[in-house]
Amino acid sequence: MHTRRDFLQYALNAGFVLGAAGLGANPTRALAQQKLTQDDLLKFDSKGQVTLLHFTDCHAQLKPVFFRPPDTNIGVGAYAGVPPHLVGEAFLDYFGIEKGSPYAYAHTMVDYVDLARSYGQLGGLDRTATLVKAIRAERGDDKVLFLDGGDTWQGSYTSLKTNGMDMVECMKLLKPDAMTGHWEFTFGEDRFLELVDAMGYPFLASNIFDAEWDEPAFEHTAYFERGGVKVAVIGQAMPYTPIANPSWMFPKWSFGIRPEVLQANVDAARAEGAEIVVMLSHNGFDVDRKIASVVSGLDVIVTGHTHDATPVALEVEGTLLMSSGSHGKYLGRIDLEVKDGKVAGYSSTLIPVFADVIAPDPEMAAKIAEVRAPYEAETQRVIGTTDSLLYRRGNFNGTWDDLICQGIMEERDTEIALSPGFRWGTTLLPGAEITIDDLYTETSMSYPSVYRLEFTGAQLKDIMEDVCDNLFNKDPFLQQGGDMVRVGGFTYTCTPNASMGERITEMRLTGSGDPLEAGKTYTVGGWASVNEGVEGPAIYDLMEDYITKKSVVSLDPDAAAVRVIL
Repeated sequence: MHTRRDFLQYALNAGFVLGAAGLGANPTRALAQQKLTQDDLLKFDSKGQVTLLHFTDCHAQLKPVFFRPPDTNIGVGAYAGVPPHLVGEAFLDYFGIEKGSPYAYAHTMVDYVDLARSYGQLGGLDRTATLVKAIRAERGDDKVLFLDGGDTWQGSYTSLKTNGMDMVECMKLLKPDAMTGHWEFTFGEDRFLELVDAMGYPFLASNIFDAEWDEPAFEHTAYFERGGVKVAVIGQAMPYTPIANPSWMFPKWSFGIRPEVLQANVDAARAEGAEIVVMLSHNGFDVDRKIASVVSGLDVIVTGHTHDATPVALEVEGTLLMSSGSHGKYLGRIDLEVKDGKVAGYSSTLIPVFADVIAPDPEMAAKIAEVRAPYEAETQRVIGTTDSLLYRRGNFNGTWDDLICQGIMEERDTEIALSPGFRWGTTLLPGAEITIDDLYTETSMSYPSVYRLEFTGAQLKDIMEDVCDNLFNKDPFLQQGGDMVRVGGFTYTCTPNASMGERITEMRLTGSGDPLEAGKTYTVGGWASVNEGVEGPAIYDLMEDYITKKSVVSLDPDAAAVRVIL
């Protein structure tokens, strides 16, 4: 594993640790004096014959965005207190990143608003295209593999209106070599297959089987020669897709982690002469950390789903594990030196895609403008403004979902609201206008109905316990993805390290402070139910009405719904 000294030395070489700029007590003023260039971002200790580029979880964000990293990312069991379960200053200390630097802004929520105003947005597929083309030019196309980790097609107004085709058309210009996925399946089986056919490069998923015949439903391995080295790429789609998302949308396919199938495919790849075996995964970081310990023969795992961003690849049981963030904020790179059919050396980095620093690629910029043109006026329509920082990411809370819960309770006249713990959704800074584009980055999905039902206090407790066990089970193979369900109308205490059924306590109604009674019935509103035939208005329509009525959004930053006991 890289030490703090290793990373600090690398960061100094790359020009990211800017202590010499005089940050000290007034970082905002010092930041204005700093000059970060595209060449700085591309500086890298090139090595060996093979370059892997990894892009994942962009959630249909074609343009630059703000995305606040989480303030809470709790690991349990053997994974407590180790990357990626570090946030804020603990993250900066572990990786030796200077507070106030570009990397500190890209990776943590420390001084987020001030640094966001100084450094600007990240991402934009036209900026990513510039980086990819520059690396290919430097290394040569014959040495570079570009891999898309999935959650690429869903998460914006235009992706919803085009059923994902906007993203397919733009991604094709990046010329990925392979892809796997997760939210892609929520367009439904027929549309999914249409889009895969339109991609022109393989969709890999070793862990998806035909539900009737119990045989592979998709290609599982693709072979490439890069730099004279034979490379096998094995795909691993999100294993719990039929649980996290509506299984009725893709009933013919069976998912799962299937480590025994993965091991068989690794062995087959080696038998075919693969010198390097790469897993292109949407399992999530902790699942893949365990995979690295139970499946032999994997040289590299490029992982997605949990939206974690590690500044460098981590070594786990002899396997390199790289997680490349989300929302187009980063481009992961690993260079491999191969000797005698084995990895003899490597270099790695996660490039933050600073939108104000990187020149947009003209070809990609033109395509983005083309696919957005029919919708541009509507996406830019302003429905309100925010006095508060609006963000989603974190194990327990996010102000966007606080706002959504308020909207559901008022518009659907409920006592309680539940909002799913999705990790996707961008950030708005205080004082920003709220556009239709912004609203749909939080709500764009194919099963958006807002239900109004009745639950007993006991049922609500069971729901909370089930989601909590999914998030904090000490066996990562039993973690099914997502963060904790967000709640409105009541507060609770969570003890992540407690046993199943004992993690959620002190459930109390927000207004009165009265405990939720096990036998009492409460009216509950929520959205994104995986059940078929749910009735109710679409969440994006409901929230457009609510925000328009409010005009100005203002949330109490201290009104947290949960108290966490570690």
